[in-house]
Amino acid sequence: MSNPIIIPAWQRPHWQASDEEILLQFYVFGKFDAVRVPSLVYGSDGLPEGITATNHHHADLRAWDGYPLKGAMGHMYKADASQAWQQAFDAPEVMVVRGSLKDSKETGYLRDTLGVLAGLLDIGGVAILDPQTLSLLNAADWRRQYLVAEGAPIRNHLLILCDGESEPARSWIHTRGMRKFGRPDISIHQVPDAAIDRAGLLCETLVQMQALGAHFVDGQRLDLEGVPEAVQMKLGGGLTDPDFNNTFVEMQWPA
Repeated sequence: MSNPIIIPAWQRPHWQASDEEILLQFYVFGKFDAVRVPSLVYGSDGLPEGITATNHHHADLRAWDGYPLKGAMGHMYKADASQAWQQAFDAPEVMVVRGSLKDSKETGYLRDTLGVLAGLLDIGGVAILDPQTLSLLNAADWRRQYLVAEGAPIRNHLLILCDGESEPARSWIHTRGMRKFGRPDISIHQVPDAAIDRAGLLCETLVQMQALGAHFVDGQRLDLEGVPEAVQMKLGGGLTDPDFNNTFVEMQWPA
């Protein structure tokens, strides 16, 4: 068993009620001991209501349409984390942890779920795949990212991407993973090369605000330091959106 670290649940001081749902989904690969998952040592009383864990023979999942280690996504995980991919692929069992919750003003649900994931690593788990952040981590790397004294930074729970636009010298800054907090992801288009770092910091600020409970509305305007005209936010997307699998808040970087 790893040295237990109590996973904190932070408050959401900016919380505003919304119709969004919190969605969690993880795949834990391994060969699990037939014992109670030792989540209590991480401050977790077990999975919150609405989140379930089901154990599957790995061979049974390989034919499933949503099986994450095959196809284009499987190739991506293998290229990004070949050792973790091999450990996951060779594991005889897969624990699927997933479910949805109503929007919440506290993050105890996340602490409790992460505590169960940590406990599963202690009883035979070797790798955890998070499809929301497109990450596959072996046990040691997962612990380093999430089992942090006084709590992992909110940034550790998300993915921030920078992709090229069709126009030259322009980039698209966007996130994945805000479904964990029942909030839209962030999308910033037409960012010039000289402003990429600045846009990245803005993105981190916006996801931090939302993780702490803020909720942006369609048409809301955002003032940026050094920019004379406010930027307008637009809401879009949904669970079937191919880029986010989530709703998103979109804005255009000012010319």
